[in-house]
Amino acid sequence: MLIAGAGPINGPVQASVFGWLPVFLWCVIGGIFFGGLQDFGSMFASVRHGGKSLGEVIADTMGSKAKKLFLIFALLVLILVIASFVNVVAGTFASENTGFTTNPTGNETTAMVSVIFIILAIVYGIFTNRVGVKTAPATVVGVILIALTLVFALNFGLALSRTTWIILIGAYIVVASLVPVWILLQPRDYLSSYLLYAMMLVALFGIIFSAFAGTAEFQLPAFTGWSTSVGTLFPALFITVACGACSGFHSLIATGTTSKQLDNESHLKPIGYGSMLIESALAIIALIAVGMVFDKYTAGDFGSPAVAFSSGIATMFGAETTTVYGVVYALLTLAVSVFALTSLDTGTRLSRFMFSELFL
Repeated sequence: MLIAGAGPINGPVQASVFGWLPVFLWCVIGGIFFGGLQDFGSMFASVRHGGKSLGEVIADTMGSKAKKLFLIFALLVLILVIASFVNVVAGTFASENTGFTTNPTGNETTAMVSVIFIILAIVYGIFTNRVGVKTAPATVVGVILIALTLVFALNFGLALSRTTWIILIGAYIVVASLVPVWILLQPRDYLSSYLLYAMMLVALFGIIFSAFAGTAEFQLPAFTGWSTSVGTLFPALFITVACGACSGFHSLIATGTTSKQLDNESHLKPIGYGSMLIESALAIIALIAVGMVFDKYTAGDFGSPAVAFSSGIATMFGAETTTVYGVVYALLTLAVSVFALTSLDTGTRLSRFMFSELFL
């Protein structure tokens, strides 16, 4: 199970206004020496305390007052995280049309695939956890169905306004945070991991292909200045990149859900430290992607960082009018929206847990 969601994409894209060099250095140094150690350490502490949340670990080691102060702070931060990701997901789904559409836009395709993906995850969870279907054959069928869903959504999309999507996403995360983990959270995160690896492979191929074929130009300068539209380099760079290098949200996820799903303590290192390294690699890919469309990004042509990321990678394969651009764009936008939804329902679930812990 991966620790976080779309943070390694959104953060580096937003921080790219400082230039590629400071973002690249922070992703590498932060991921190896800070983020990986933090994620591994917090997960280790939770496991050694019987899988308890970070708040309960603090209560055991520092007392009840420290626990309550931490929970209040964490709840306030989670409210901001949830609000941010609701806006990101709504931005990748929103359309000027209404209803089911043919010849859909990228956002309408992403919306359709994401809705069907949630249904597939629920079916997968039921078959593997209650019917008794083995993981391997269920995974093969699940991945095939995701591919077929993408093909379907390229021809039939779902169009709703941004406000409507915000309401629907809000209702979804409330329900997702209440149902047992095996019904939705765990199977969807498992299936979405294949989307992550597919997305990274497509992105790496695009980077190599564009480097030799010259299909896209890297527009991002090495350094733009100490002060930009998002603030001064310190502390804005380090709190904007966040999940791509070091994020406190990871500690909440690691101790809130991940530690409870480990089969063996030896899995701590590859899941805790290893996942952070994958996120840092993804953050660097996101930085390269926005560099391909940086002029459009600074001009405000994209509704969200996720759209800029998808457009940047798709641009490496060809012009916007080509079919391959549309397919790559839809696949990457789907992957980003799925991870943003992961952050949303996991964050909402953790908020529910921590709110109840305030009164224990």
